[in-house]
Amino acid sequence: MSMSRVRAALAGVVGALLVVTLAPAGPAAAAPAVVPLVEDPASYVDPFIGTTRGGNTWPGATRPFGMMAWSPTSTTGDQTNTGAANGYEYNVTKLRGFSLTHVNGAGCSPGAAGDVPIMPYVGDVTTSPTADTRDQQYVSTFAHANEAATPGRYTVGLDNGVRTDLAVSTRAGIGDFTFPAGSAANLLFRTSNSLNGSEDAEITIDAGRRSVTGSVLTGGFCGRRGNGGGATNPNRRSYYRLYFSATFDRDFARTGTWRNATVTPGGTTATGGEGYLTGADRAGKGSGGWVGFDTAGGGAVRMRIGISYVSLAGAAANRDAEIPATATVESVAAAGRDAWNTELKRIRVGGGTEPRTTAFYTAVYHALMQPQTMNDLDGRYLGADLKIHRIRAGQRAAYGTFSGWDQYRAQIQFLALLRPDVAGDMAQSMLDFATQNRGIWDRWLHLGAPTHVMTGDPAAPTLATYYAMGARNFDVRAALDSLVRQATVQNPDALSDAGCPGQCLGQRPTLDTYLALKYAANDICHCWGGAAETLENSLADFSLAMWARRAGRNDLYRQLLPRGDYWKNTYNPAVGYQAARRADGSWQSGFTPSTDVGFAQGSSATYTWMVPQDVSGLAALMGGRTAAATRLDGLFHDENGNWAVLGGNPLRYDPTNEPGIHAPWLYNGLGQPWKTQETVRQIVDTAYGTGPAGLPGNDDLGTMSAWYAFAAIGMFPQVPGRAEMLLGNPVFTRVVIDRANGVRLTVNADTTDTYVQGVKLNGSTLRRSWLPESFVQSGGTVTFTLATTPNKSWATASSELPKDH
Repeated sequence: MSMSRVRAALAGVVGALLVVTLAPAGPAAAAPAVVPLVEDPASYVDPFIGTTRGGNTWPGATRPFGMMAWSPTSTTGDQTNTGAANGYEYNVTKLRGFSLTHVNGAGCSPGAAGDVPIMPYVGDVTTSPTADTRDQQYVSTFAHANEAATPGRYTVGLDNGVRTDLAVSTRAGIGDFTFPAGSAANLLFRTSNSLNGSEDAEITIDAGRRSVTGSVLTGGFCGRRGNGGGATNPNRRSYYRLYFSATFDRDFARTGTWRNATVTPGGTTATGGEGYLTGADRAGKGSGGWVGFDTAGGGAVRMRIGISYVSLAGAAANRDAEIPATATVESVAAAGRDAWNTELKRIRVGGGTEPRTTAFYTAVYHALMQPQTMNDLDGRYLGADLKIHRIRAGQRAAYGTFSGWDQYRAQIQFLALLRPDVAGDMAQSMLDFATQNRGIWDRWLHLGAPTHVMTGDPAAPTLATYYAMGARNFDVRAALDSLVRQATVQNPDALSDAGCPGQCLGQRPTLDTYLALKYAANDICHCWGGAAETLENSLADFSLAMWARRAGRNDLYRQLLPRGDYWKNTYNPAVGYQAARRADGSWQSGFTPSTDVGFAQGSSATYTWMVPQDVSGLAALMGGRTAAATRLDGLFHDENGNWAVLGGNPLRYDPTNEPGIHAPWLYNGLGQPWKTQETVRQIVDTAYGTGPAGLPGNDDLGTMSAWYAFAAIGMFPQVPGRAEMLLGNPVFTRVVIDRANGVRLTVNADTTDTYVQGVKLNGSTLRRSWLPESFVQSGGTVTFTLATTPNKSWATASSELPKDH
């Protein structure tokens, strides 16, 4: 237990003793003690949560929304692959370097980034590290007992005898590498060895300046994906160059470079990439260099390094401004911890168990890693057109990396809740990237580059949600007009099959046909799956309609709102499920509820519930709310009534992927909110947890973590494009949220039991199982009374249900 936790515990004990001692004699009741809030939330963050079981998180050093993310790259014996999608798998304890960039929880394997692994190596470099294709020599094992991670810092003692201690600022890092005294001490810069490979790389070593500089031209996110066009996958391409500039506190004793199998002792420059394939097609290709140190008088080596997507000069300027020559790992780590505490303290909790508090603050931590800062300190950034741009007047940062299909369901709401200012800058960045990309808003941006991954048009509900939740610091009219144009005017990419099914080029595939048929025909849609595309577009258009109404654009509202009902055209009443439909109106043959034909990373059984904008309409098609609730029971329970919320069965709830993560909250709209309460609590307590396996699946840029964070505070966004919150049951007895715009939200509960007995909003009894938009927009206090048995009369009347449309 940390000292802050001890102090908090003692404060609670002392407070309780004071109440007992000072209470007056007689029947008058003492005022309840105020539940203390966590004082040092960073102490509860465990960066190892999600580092196995497919969570694809990583434990390295980063700042909130940081450009720099310095973390290990593991190996299982193939230099063209890694132990997990984003470089780190808890059960793989062999490393080939510490890479400068990472993406949190992306699922393509390898994922993205992992640029410039830097490996402390004990021994003479006599052969090319690139020729070590099976990662047998220029690597080291380690034990978790010698590893530690906290927000902004990562430390590990490698079995080769080197202790590595890393800390970062937003755009730079500082590393202490302590080699065994008297050893042959070298740092290898594997400049071409990004997770997905590279087109080119370069390195320059300047012994006189004690510097190593270089860059890697790379990209390739999901470039190996089998369902993304095979050999013609459009993401086997370069879309950014990362520059780095490193300087050291001591002279080099030796230098060297390599290209492919050729090693050049004493060399100072090298170039060469690896390509974007894997295995034998890439093995043995690439370039890099090393610097060595005389450790006779001690093995401590300090390096400061900056990165930039703009230029070498930008990388050096970022380094020297953010980590001056007087900096130490301790000082940078302390500043990093303070930066994380500033963000984490925007949502303070108390009255929860230690494991839930750990899971919660780690979830908040993961949810605030992305979007990531893209601009240098001088305001310049790499655009989607691969040209250098400058942030707009009043824009504090350009932000990139947006896994839209994932994030729009939970992470973007959580970001907008805590940091509407960052959400607005992200919206502006996305608008500018779209403008640089012929007006097309891509559904999955790595940095600012379009990757086309997944399906639907998630930028529309994302910006609509930002606006609903109070973000205003972006060009609202231009963004709305641009998104509406893409939703109404077909662009040439809409008829391309390049990258299909998983990475189709079109923002709105086959748009003209979609608008004519009012659904995406599965046989000609140029999309991943027609039913999924229809559901996604229906929700996107509903969100745009909500935004248009708020913005006073009633013409657009009337035009777009009916399109929010197009999902009904792929609901097959004969089977009672969403299903793939052909252009001639017929249904795809061979349907079963477990099919994924017509869908994207999910089954019909899951996608049928993906109508948060019209729960009443869905219930009507299922025979009414009671019948729909009974059907929903079958998503979360097996044939014998046992819970089935851990995934693995296409007929049941899947906590590992996004299409159904809103489903536990649908009971509120069906008039049985006590089932939301028990189902969400079951998922919180079984699918999630602490330790490396604490996430149920890909974190997807903080989406699964954001789901947990919302569930833990007892509320969840009702529908993208709006700001109402559905009520669940908090696992803390006190929550205080201080939004960056000055609005405060407070959640109180008398216990952390499962079932809601009653709720008050700002002191008045609330019969509804949802909070109005004014709660998020203007602030307030919601107070829960909880118990161990359900109250089946609360919030069940038709007038008390969440409002559709």
